[in-house]
Amino acid sequence: MGNGIFRRAGRAALAVWALASLLFLLSRWAPTSDAALGLTEPTEMQATAAETPGAHQLAQRAARQRLGLDVPLFYFSRPVAGPGQRPGWHWNGPRNQYHRWLGALLRGDLGTSFRDGQPVAARLATALLYTLPLTGTAAVLALAVALALAAGLARGPWWRRPALAALAGLQALPLFVLATGLLLLLANPDALNWFPTYEQAGAEDGLVALGACLLPLACLVLGAVPELALQLEASLAHEMRADYAVTARAKGLSVRRVVRRHALRNALLPVLPLVVDLLPALVAGAVVVETIFSLPGMGRLLAEAAATRDYPVLVGGVLLVGAARLLALLLADAGARWLDPRVS
Repeated sequence: MGNGIFRRAGRAALAVWALASLLFLLSRWAPTSDAALGLTEPTEMQATAAETPGAHQLAQRAARQRLGLDVPLFYFSRPVAGPGQRPGWHWNGPRNQYHRWLGALLRGDLGTSFRDGQPVAARLATALLYTLPLTGTAAVLALAVALALAAGLARGPWWRRPALAALAGLQALPLFVLATGLLLLLANPDALNWFPTYEQAGAEDGLVALGACLLPLACLVLGAVPELALQLEASLAHEMRADYAVTARAKGLSVRRVVRRHALRNALLPVLPLVVDLLPALVAGAVVVETIFSLPGMGRLLAEAAATRDYPVLVGGVLLVGAARLLALLLADAGARWLDPRVS
C-alpha cells in the first residue's frame, strides 16, 4: 500500500513539474511587453526617450537584466542563421533561465513578480490567508452536506425526486452564473442587500468582512455539493440492494441504521475519486468566485497575473495547485485503505 501511494505521488509530482516547466518555457519564450518588464509609464518613457536617445532601449535592457531575461532560455537553442550560414543548435550550458529557475525552485524560491518586484512566495502566502480558509471551509461543508443529503435520499423520502431534480439543475449551472446571480440578488441595493461585498466591508471591520465571505462560501459549496451528493446517492442505492443490506433489513434494522452502519462505508469507495478532485476544483472555482466578489485571494491574484502577464506568479500558482492535488491524492489513498483494508 505504501509503495503504491509513493509511486502515484511520484507520478503526480512528475506531471506537476512537467506542467510547470512547460508553462515557464512558454511564458519566457513569448515576447515580453513593457508592462511585464515593469515599464508601466509610457508617457514618462516617451518623455525620457525624447530627451535622451536610446533611453527606452536602455531601460528595457536594464529591466531584462534585473529579471534574469538576458541569458538564453534553455540548455540549448537554435540561433537565427545569418546570410550564407547554416542553421544549427547551440549548447548554452547551465547559464540559462530554466536552470536558474529550477535551482531556485529546489531551494524553495519561486522567483520574483514581474509586476511589482515582490517575491512570488510572499504574494502567494498573502493571498492564501484568504483562499485557504475559504476553500477549506467550503470543502468540509460540501462533504458534510453531500453526506447528509445522500443519506437522507437513500431512505426514499417523498422529496427524493424534487431534490434529485434540483441537484441535477444546480450541477448544470456554471459557477460564474451562480456567483453572479447570488451577488445581484443578495448583495445588491436594488434587490436584497443582505450581504456586504468585501470592498464595501473593508479590511478594518473583521466581522463585516467575515459576513462578506458568506456569499463566496455559499457559491463554492453549492457548486461542489451536487456532483458529490448525486454520485453518493447512486452508490448508496446500489449498496442498499446488496444482500447484506437486505438481510439487515430482514433482521429488523431500520433503514437509517443500515445506511449509517453498513451501506455508507462501502458507498464511499466509488466516490473517493471525486473527493480527490474536490480541493483542486475548489481552488479553480476560487478564481471565478474571488474575481466576481473582489476578494484579495489566490484566485484573484492568478487572474490579475494572467491579465498582466506576470508569469512567475502564474507558474507559482500552478505549482501550488499541483501540491494541493498531491495532498488530496495521498488523503484519498489513506481513506481508501481505512474504508476497506483489502485495498492494496
